[in-house]
Amino acid sequence: MILWRWTCAFVTRWLVTFVIDYAWTVAAGIGVALLASWGPVQGGVPAWWLLALAVLGATVRSLHRAVMRERRCEW
Repeated sequence: MILWRWTCAFVTRWLVTFVIDYAWTVAAGIGVALLASWGPVQGGVPAWWLLALAVLGATVRSLHRAVMRERRCEW
């Protein structure tokens, strides 16, 4: 029971701290990409490339935002 409580506390803290507080835009972008790729897949069109582009774009945007934030702190 204690292990389950610790696991729930860890997952909840990680979810709140990382996804909601820091990277909610990344999570939202990936969610939108999942929804956008669902339609073509239902129609029989392979849409794996859409998710790959979304992950790449979200990663680049997140890194760019972090670099720009660090540069503002240096001045």
